[in-house]
Amino acid sequence: MSLTGTPFLYTLIALSVVAVVMPLLLWSRLPGPRVLRAAARMLMLLFAQGTAVALVFVVVNNDNALYDDWADLLGTGSHVRQAADLGPDGTGGIALERLPRVRQTFTRADGPGMRAAGGVRVTELKGRVSGVTAEVYVWLPPQYDDPAYRNREFPVVELLPGYPGSPKSWFGALGVHEQLLPLMREGRVAPFILVAPRTTLLPGVDTGCANVPGTVNADSWLSLDVPRMVRDNFRAEPAPRGWAVAGYSAGGHCAAKLAVAHPDRYRAAVSMSGYNDPIGERGSLTAQSPALRRANDPLLLLRGSSAPPAVALYVSGQPHDGYEAGLALQRAAKAPTTVHVAYVPKSAGGHNMALWRPQVVPTFRWLTARLDQRGSAGGATPPAPSSDGSTRAALASGTASRAAAGRRP
Repeated sequence: MSLTGTPFLYTLIALSVVAVVMPLLLWSRLPGPRVLRAAARMLMLLFAQGTAVALVFVVVNNDNALYDDWADLLGTGSHVRQAADLGPDGTGGIALERLPRVRQTFTRADGPGMRAAGGVRVTELKGRVSGVTAEVYVWLPPQYDDPAYRNREFPVVELLPGYPGSPKSWFGALGVHEQLLPLMREGRVAPFILVAPRTTLLPGVDTGCANVPGTVNADSWLSLDVPRMVRDNFRAEPAPRGWAVAGYSAGGHCAAKLAVAHPDRYRAAVSMSGYNDPIGERGSLTAQSPALRRANDPLLLLRGSSAPPAVALYVSGQPHDGYEAGLALQRAAKAPTTVHVAYVPKSAGGHNMALWRPQVVPTFRWLTARLDQRGSAGGATPPAPSSDGSTRAALASGTASRAAAGRRP
């Protein structure tokens, strides 16, 4: 029975009802010696507590998409076939342009929100460079199947969850496709292809979206294998012109790092409540040694770059939860790198889906202004905030001034 499936949820609800009713009916009617009756009552109490805890966990998990399946929850599943040393560029000397095209089989994805807004499709991708085999979810914009756009290529945004987290969270808890669909139809947001690959590739470990020889090649999975699959199977714009990556929490850290490290693969990145130093997620592989921390810190990568990368970063956060990391990137950025920092007040909530959901539309309006628009639905491109300013306001309003940002800590 699926961890996130409706049958399991309904089963727990039924068991919780039984756990409440059973003591009411049997507490004073239990036969046998006193010791046995006491033991039976204790078991009923433990059963009631266990079913209640399990039900609450499943509801929270379904709402936040923390664990996709039993293997993720129990830390028993691995999606890594091999993890060869692929070198500094992550290709292992493989000429990607010479690899034959591979057509994937897609099916309709199940789960909260996955059937909305035209539905999300899923495929099992065997990465030819990374040695990773895992699922990738794809949503196509409304213009994709419109005959008027049959010769158009579309911009792409890769969507990364936090840790623990499922790529489904972008379509379930955040409802990214449901929020953007009407705006795409109206031409107010570009018709992006949305791609959400699995990022939990090892049991109970955050990969930090990095290549760690002998362990995992998560960077190559996300920045090479997944984009190649998308271009093989859909009318996607070439990289880096029409490509961006977005994430929240640990996924925000990954998004910034991937864009800064690979300006030849991404034009822009969005980091919501992310961090720079991998130690921000202590369970991450990249937090385990000073060398890995340095190699996967977007701030250090930006400072150490011989030529500033031609990428645009959008970083949002609250005090001590992403905001300072964004300001540090902004201070380190030199043209053509641009960094827009958006302040989110503490009153907007904590480090959770309720904080990030209202940020979906503003960030995609920003992405619309940053990526190539030849695949857009027409209409005026919405104005974006300056890429070198800071906004101290809830992202849904965008009303606070840069001067106010300078006045308050």
